[in-house]
Amino acid sequence: MRKLLQIFSGQRNSPLLRALGRRYFAGSPEEVYAKRNYANNVSEYNTVINSLSAQRRHFLLRDVYDDMMLDGVQPSRDIFHSLVVGAMRGARLHDAFFFREQMKALGLVPDVALYNFLISTCGKCKYSDKAIHILEEMKKNEVKPTGQTYICLLNACAVSGRTDHVYAIVRDMTAAGLGLNKFCYAGLIAAHKNKIPLTDDTASKIIELVEQSKGWSSIEASKDMAENVMIGVSEEELYNLPTAEYVHRRGGFVNRQLTVYHVALHACADLRNVEAMETLLEMLKKDGKTPDVFLIMQTMRCYLHSGNLDRGLQIFMEYINSGKPAMIELFVKCTPLCEYPSSLLIISLIGDSYRVARNLPVTLIEGAMVGHTPKGMELAQDTLVKMNARGFFLSVKMGSDLLLIAAGEKTGGYTTANYIWDLMQTRKITPSFPAVEAYYRGLKEREIPEDDARLIYVSRVYENLLPRNRTGPQRPSVG
Repeated sequence: MRKLLQIFSGQRNSPLLRALGRRYFAGSPEEVYAKRNYANNVSEYNTVINSLSAQRRHFLLRDVYDDMMLDGVQPSRDIFHSLVVGAMRGARLHDAFFFREQMKALGLVPDVALYNFLISTCGKCKYSDKAIHILEEMKKNEVKPTGQTYICLLNACAVSGRTDHVYAIVRDMTAAGLGLNKFCYAGLIAAHKNKIPLTDDTASKIIELVEQSKGWSSIEASKDMAENVMIGVSEEELYNLPTAEYVHRRGGFVNRQLTVYHVALHACADLRNVEAMETLLEMLKKDGKTPDVFLIMQTMRCYLHSGNLDRGLQIFMEYINSGKPAMIELFVKCTPLCEYPSSLLIISLIGDSYRVARNLPVTLIEGAMVGHTPKGMELAQDTLVKMNARGFFLSVKMGSDLLLIAAGEKTGGYTTANYIWDLMQTRKITPSFPAVEAYYRGLKEREIPEDDARLIYVSRVYENLLPRNRTGPQRPSVG
């Protein structure tokens, strides 16, 4: 309760909140209740849950649920949907199943939409076997799976590279008279990309699936989406596609008609297969389609991660010179340009374009830290200093990603990691738990006195975050 009050009031150390935390109140019971509570009914609690989910504070959802029970507010089916969706977005598998059990305990039978969210959560956490058990539970409870359920399951198995399960689901769908849509082909491509070990024909399989997908069916594409749309869950998010976090971006970032190409090029970038990527781009051109920003980003990733920095830089410059809006993801995700001399051309853009200057430094920082070379770490810190001087700040996600990389430095003075940490602390931003954990362990590995102020403070932050992350996807015992 105290944590939630701090979040919504924004006054972490106020005397009022300290009093609220101890539950020492003066005045009538009605006044005490009004001051203590941040929500009084189902509608207000639902607003709080959705707000926390939007803020990515998924670890507080169980606190909200506990407060709701203490306040005697009866959760509705919509409340449980919002709670499970929040757990899904935070990849908190244990929490998702906890909410399902609470729903059953209150006499509410999980419906097909909630089961779909659970299957999606299993996929996000790479628990494909658990996802299959959920389908069996649905049949046992006489909850009829929909086409969307099977696509959720297909993509959940694809994340784990279970091609055997994926093709079995495809056979079941075909036998039931369900057509394969673009999300099914996306799952098939992901399954081949994630299969361990990779086979020699992985690239050819991906190209073949893209070709086959051109006749995909839309029979089951939209009729199951009404429930999801109401709580803001896109199909891309439900199926854990790489475009999930970009699908609502404006400016032509994602053309949803190119879903199969999105997944295929993303797979090629991960596999560093330039030949397959170029073949797919030719296929796209023959189809009369133009790459959207996401495809351009994957093209750059593929060239850069394959070591062809000249071509990667050329793609980047062509986009910048086209006059299209500068997208921050083009700079953050595509590395490592800054270890290459031609990156000086990009640095020169800082003086020429305000929009590019705002987004560009993060790419330089992330790329410079690849390998943690002394020169690269120095370049990363210099870029951070210049970015900060210009008034450009790191978001929670960017700062966490950069801190996680910087914390991996094994030699040197650890000055870059320290500087990133200090930048975030100046703005009262707490990095993600993995970033804090990596930074804390990096400090512990160095010869730092136990009474060092920085070490003590980071240790305190780490210990505060640790309980919230004990029920993540890596923890066993899910019901």
